[in-house]
Amino acid sequence: MRARSIRDKCIVAAVAVFVNLGFPAGAETTGLERQFSELADPAYAGWQSAESDIRRAWSRSGSAAMDLLLKRGEEAMDAGDLPAAIEHLTALTDHAPEFPEGWNARATAYYMAGELGPAMADIAQVLRLEPRHWGALSGLGMIFADMGDKARALSAFRASFALNPHQQDVKDSITRLEKELAGITL
Repeated sequence: MRARSIRDKCIVAAVAVFVNLGFPAGAETTGLERQFSELADPAYAGWQSAESDIRRAWSRSGSAAMDLLLKRGEEAMDAGDLPAAIEHLTALTDHAPEFPEGWNARATAYYMAGELGPAMADIAQVLRLEPRHWGALSGLGMIFADMGDKARALSAFRASFALNPHQQDVKDSITRLEKELAGITL
């Protein structure tokens, strides 16, 4: 059973490399300025559509094979198989290093596995490629909070919230951290 699993993963990786040759593997986020602007407006009624458009674009690498690796990694995370998720997502970041969502998904898997250093390194790659990635900034805030660095956590959450002010969990984290940093016990 184990040999078949390894063989299947090798086949997926080989297909991914073959299909990806000659194709761009960066996120298809050009032309989304309007959606980012709408999303950043706290009063904009259509923010959910803007957010959905951005997330959909972030999930498309430009290569069906790379998109499949992302899907496999996400499915493994959902199933709680973090080593498999990290393996699929490492193949993705190796073959599509300009695809921010590959780095973001792997950062999530590393975070879930308790590997904060690698998660932070991957978030740095996400933000280098897509500085408007509110999810990566929120993840960075969670890591800093876990490390006890409340000031940096607050800064990361605020940056995330500025890009997408419709995140209740981020808003709650900001409120909690502001109170904690002011010396108010919750």
